[in-house]
Amino acid sequence: MKAFFDRLFGSAEPALSEATAADARAIAALHAASFHRGWSEDEIERLLLDRSILTHRVTIRRKLAGFIMSRIVAGEAEILSVAVVSAQRGRGLARRLLRLHLGRLAGQGVKTVFLEVDESNAPAIRLYERMGFYEVGRRPGYYPDGPAGPSNALTLRRDLA
Repeated sequence: MKAFFDRLFGSAEPALSEATAADARAIAALHAASFHRGWSEDEIERLLLDRSILTHRVTIRRKLAGFIMSRIVAGEAEILSVAVVSAQRGRGLARRLLRLHLGRLAGQGVKTVFLEVDESNAPAIRLYERMGFYEVGRRPGYYPDGPAGPSNALTLRRDLA
């Protein structure tokens, strides 16, 4: 009976896969709900169609629960965005996405991964540090609309090779 309902409604287990342009609307909605300045559906679709962009998604019951997106250039990658729906945060989905994504980047020959994160985003910083990222720089006042005013962006790095 469980198999029947899983086929009908989708499994309650998170499913990780590569995102496609068909995911643009859902990713744009999640991005807008997660960040002060969300990317439009058109922006997301263009990124998803770009061959230098790698995007993974996690779905639960066939509904987008999170995504991670990177740009790959000359053996390096920059993680552009990571988001998980608020109802699913704290359940390890971002860690699972990041682990899959880093493995896929390494498989494509990426040697170094960079990202920027708001220094006030303690959960994200903890995740990145646990996954082997370390601070290599900071941009003062990079995020102008933080809860307590402008906040710094931390530039983090992880070597894959």
